[in-house]
Amino acid sequence: MATLFETTAINGMQMRNRLVRSATWEGMCADDGRPTDKLMTCYRQLALGGVGLIVSGFAYVRPDGKQMPGKMGIHDDTFQESYEALTAAVHGAEGRIAVQLVHAGGQAASAVAGRQPLAPSAVKVDQFSEAPAELTQDEIDAIVATFAAGARRARAWGFDAVQLHGAHGYLINQFLSPLTNKRTDAYGGSAENRCRFLREVYQAVRAEVGDDFPVMIKLNAADNLEGGLEVEDALVAARMLDTLGIDAIEVSAGTPASGGRSPARTKINAPDKEAYHLTLAGRIKAAVRCPVMVVGGFRSLEVAARAVSADGLDYVAMSRPLIREPALPARWQAGDRSPARCISCNGCFKPGLEEGGIYCIVAKKEAQKAARAREEGA
Repeated sequence: MATLFETTAINGMQMRNRLVRSATWEGMCADDGRPTDKLMTCYRQLALGGVGLIVSGFAYVRPDGKQMPGKMGIHDDTFQESYEALTAAVHGAEGRIAVQLVHAGGQAASAVAGRQPLAPSAVKVDQFSEAPAELTQDEIDAIVATFAAGARRARAWGFDAVQLHGAHGYLINQFLSPLTNKRTDAYGGSAENRCRFLREVYQAVRAEVGDDFPVMIKLNAADNLEGGLEVEDALVAARMLDTLGIDAIEVSAGTPASGGRSPARTKINAPDKEAYHLTLAGRIKAAVRCPVMVVGGFRSLEVAARAVSADGLDYVAMSRPLIREPALPARWQAGDRSPARCISCNGCFKPGLEEGGIYCIVAKKEAQKAARAREEGA
């Protein structure tokens, strides 16, 4: 029976346990996308904290795919030194790190990306802040090539793997979803046609990095939107990728427009509210041979361990709990089985916009209160 704290490998990438830090936007990069020392420290703390694999914040493969300020970019060869220092910091703490490759597509903001957003179709949906332009064939080909170039840089600069972002309403997900893909050419219509862009991206990335380097994907199993991607569509994509040789699938769901069924839900304060993508992940797991990761509201060791030992998932991914407690895996493994201290308030993202980096505002307030109490008692 599989257990949470055992060593595993994904296409030769050795991992010390089955806990994965799921990608999140940290807001810790320079305006041009170059990673900073603050981000290097963040990842080193996660590695020291015992997580099996760190998946980086989403890194845009070219500037018109940028959405948020402080977002990581992997589009520029001059970033080599910064990235090599970052991956070396993780490896020095005996960690493993994958870079997540993304183009925001219609979710890009013109004020940040420098042009009108691009999308599979020129349709405005709730998750888009403005109307996008429809991608031409030449533009599609160019974006596919930039995913491959980003993967090439990732391998050369010391990353242990790459993960394609095919979830949360970004460009790959936009092609997969009938809500945002209204094309009538070879990229639209049937589920198989809507998978074409993803297939081309995966094949270009694989050709660039080779068969011996892990290529993974974060895949929406459902958009949780009327008219959006459903699990049956996601199964078509998952089976296709599995046949082509994908090394792991991380299952998520929802978009920014999904309301209470968004990817980062609030008020996860009891075990029965945790693991909210577990059923969807089970559907994907039953359809593929490759390892499957599940993300979504894990807070308790028991729930995470059961997802592996009883529910048959290969890895459990978390993000917000590791913002508050980078050493949560080490704490659990050392015998402190109390739940993660994250209260799922999503307050951690505001400092990323206002102060140049996410952090747990609840933990900071508690630390400040404790410091004042010590001063008053002195």
